[in-house]
Amino acid sequence: MSPLQHGEVFVTDDGMETDLDLGHYERFTTVKMSRVNNVTTGQIYQEIIQNERKGLFLGATVQVIPHTTDAIKDRILRAITPSIDVALVEIGGTVGDIELPPFLEAIRQMRNTLGRASTLFLHIVLLPYMRAACELKTKAAQHSIKELMRFGIQPDMLLCRSEHHVSSNERNKLALFSNLNASSIFSAEDVNNIYEVPRKYHNQGMDVCIMNQLELPIHPADLTKWDHIINALQHLEQTITIALIGKYVSLPEAYKSVNEALFHASLQTRIKIKTQFIDSETLEILTDHELQEHLKDVHGILVPGGFGNRGFEGKIKAVAHARIHHIPFFGICLGMQVAVIEYARNVLRLQEAHSTECMLHTKHPIVAMLQEWKDHNGTIQIQDTTTTMGGSMRLGAQNICLTKKSLAYTLYKSTTISERHRHRYEINPHYLAELAEAGCVVSGENQDKLVEIIEIPTHPWFIGCQFHPEFTSKLFTSHPLFMGFVRAALAYKEHVTM
Repeated sequence: MSPLQHGEVFVTDDGMETDLDLGHYERFTTVKMSRVNNVTTGQIYQEIIQNERKGLFLGATVQVIPHTTDAIKDRILRAITPSIDVALVEIGGTVGDIELPPFLEAIRQMRNTLGRASTLFLHIVLLPYMRAACELKTKAAQHSIKELMRFGIQPDMLLCRSEHHVSSNERNKLALFSNLNASSIFSAEDVNNIYEVPRKYHNQGMDVCIMNQLELPIHPADLTKWDHIINALQHLEQTITIALIGKYVSLPEAYKSVNEALFHASLQTRIKIKTQFIDSETLEILTDHELQEHLKDVHGILVPGGFGNRGFEGKIKAVAHARIHHIPFFGICLGMQVAVIEYARNVLRLQEAHSTECMLHTKHPIVAMLQEWKDHNGTIQIQDTTTTMGGSMRLGAQNICLTKKSLAYTLYKSTTISERHRHRYEINPHYLAELAEAGCVVSGENQDKLVEIIEIPTHPWFIGCQFHPEFTSKLFTSHPLFMGFVRAALAYKEHVTM
């Protein structure tokens, strides 16, 4: 998935690359998602073809019904364990999409199998706001409801997405077209922050409607934590500016989990964060003086993950600026690799230091695929990658050992941690001794001695990690690296304004 089209690619503990929505589900529920929680059309058809090749259909003609729909139902039921009370199944896309009919048919069949009391169809519809007429339009929602009913699915509830509150007039109008009472139609208007949503739904009685439909016992809802979040947002005590240097900044959703992790740290520290999204390509043509002017008002620099050569040199410049001017720096995945390359170029004076991802035949492959590691004589060091690489990528959660008396250990307060990965290239171990002697040290490694965390101890706060800490940050338990980064940025601001 292209980050500029679909937003970020979220990664689960077991290494599944998924849509960013699974990240929202983890942050809201604190339940860890896995590969069973994500089903795609490609996965379904691949499974059917493989089963047919194995002869599992016993020579029967393979058809959409029942084979495709059965495969979809099986994937849904696979994710439901005995400990689960309610399973939320999102059918993504829009009613009428070319890929959707088998999925809609599958859930229609599931209602017949499980019964009405054990299932609920909640249809999300769009009500566009016409600014010229100052009114919400229900026509698009009417057509969507009719199209859904054409597939044999009668929605039990409607959730109306809109820029404005959906009044009783619009709800009554939609009720006529959906065979519903207006009491089963709810407003999902835009809010200032997504974490206000639970309170908004509760105030409308949406939770009670769901429980009644599923014939579940109703207990008083305790939204104390959520209300505390909303209140805390109105009482953030100080403000800092963080520069996020990336290549997908035209679509902030490409860094959704990073943005959310910063928000979590903001709430925990009571520090308001203004995120300045900067396209790394724009930095490449700037002189040092122009770069300093461009970043003069930032209190922390964050370089997130990414792939490819575009904007690479702009990130190098941003890292150098943070290192030289003692600005708190946080590099994630490619951001860490860029930081090590910058250090090799400008401190070790290895001018041709690079990543083989961007320059295959560089004289100094500071970052390379495991198969490409070279010693200083240019000899290729072939290594067995079967235990460390998922295909060509290192994916999912892995354990990491931290060095005591390091910034990482101070933040985590543990010598062993587990973090999620999504990358192909690694720091070349042949340069680690030189880097350490020059002041850039490794403070975290995995069981295969691959570099996971680097630091510059002489810098006020400079850390890079090969993994993606943003994937495990939660609303009520902010990630320690993001917490430390935000606090360091505030300390820097206070120092420069003294």
